[in-house]
Formats: sequence, C-alpha cells, structure tokens
Amino acid sequence: MKRLALLPLLALAACANPPPKVAEVPSSGATLAREAARIVPERRFASVDYLIVDKSERLMIGYAGGQPVKAWRGLQFGDAPQGHKQFEGDERTPEGRYVIEGRNPGSAYHLSLKVSYPAPADRAFAESLGRSPGGDIFLHGQPNALPFGRIPGDWTDGCIAFSNAEIEELWRIVPDGTVIEIRP
Repeated sequence: MKRLALLPLLALAACANPPPKVAEVPSSGATLAREAARIVPERRFASVDYLIVDKSERLMIGYAGGQPVKAWRGLQFGDAPQGHKQFEGDERTPEGRYVIEGRNPGSAYHLSLKVSYPAPADRAFAESLGRSPGGDIFLHGQPNALPFGRIPGDWTDGCIAFSNAEIEELWRIVPDGTVIEIRP
C-alpha cells in the first residue's frame, strides 16, 4: 500500500520543471559555425552579454545567458589579419579576451564600440621591445564618406568592421562592459 501512495508523488516530481540553467561562458572548444547553428531565430533578447569573434571563420556570435542568439558573418579586419596585434601600425586585429569599454557616436566610421586593447600583458610585451602596443581598436561600420555599401576585403588598421546596419544593431544590443573574446 505504501508503494501506491508514493506513485502520485513520483508522477508529480517527474512533471516538475528542471532547475534553471546558470549562464555559462561558451565552450572554448566549439567552432563558431557549430555555435551559430544552435541559434533559435525566434528567441527574443534585448542585449547580449558575451561576444566571440573567430577571425579565421570571419564570424562573430553574440550570447545571452550562455546561449547563442545572433551571428554576424563576413567580418573585415586589419590589412594583416593573421596573428595577434603586437605593435602600433602592424595592422593586425588583437586576439584574446577584452571588454567593450565605450562607444563613439561621432566616429570617422559609422558608429564605433571601443575594445579594451591593449591589456596589461599586451602593453608589457610591446614595451619590453621598446615599442608601442597601439590602441584605438573598435568594432565599427564603414567610413562615413562611403555613400553606401562596403569597402571590399580587409582594410582597417586592426579594428573589426561591419556593415552600417550591423553596427547599428550592435550599438543597440551590446552594452558597455560586455566581454569580447577574439580567437585566431
């Protein structure tokens, strides 16, 4: 008889909601293309809390609560896109973990979000060789003087360029303080 009394409790427990998922940093092993495939187009989000850029895939994924919610493809980088930025003028895009630390609505490019490069390690490396690490790395749109479209190829001095429509979206959904991880 006791077993029969436990049956409704077990049925009730089976119907209970699982514990809420804790936001976690996206896996460092997953390719971004696989992460992009997990995006649910109908998922609503007001902002992202983590960005991952994969330079080799020319892809950026925005995450909200540990889940991929938006992908941007066809990113444009510095004239020398391979390798980590080490010095001012090397035209490379940095690699590593940084933060969006500000925004410039009056940029020479259509809107810009500032990346916290150089980190202390970047600065120390460059200075150990008597060089400047550079700075002023941004996510930005196309040059303001460009009437429409996109400049082809890689053309920045180390920034990450988007279409003007894409940077307008990023401007709305990427708050200051958002972590951005830039992978090779």
